[in-house]
Amino acid sequence: MNRDEELKAIGTVVDRLAERFPEAPRSSIEAAVREEHESLNEGRIRDFVPILVEHAAKARLSG
Repeated sequence: MNRDEELKAIGTVVDRLAERFPEAPRSSIEAAVREEHESLNEGRIRDFVPILVEHAAKARLSG
C-alpha cells in the first residue's frame, strides 16, 4: 500500500466511524484517527495500518 492509498483508506475509516458514532463530533473522530495513525508511523509494513487505526479509534470512541 502506498502513501496515497493509505491516506485514502484512513479517510474512509473516519467516514465509517462517523456513521457508527453519529453522536460524536466529527472533529473528535478525526482527532482519534489522526492520533492512532501517528502512533503507527514508525512501522515499515503499511498494509494493515488502516485496519489497526480503525480498531484502536473505535475502542477509544466506545469508551
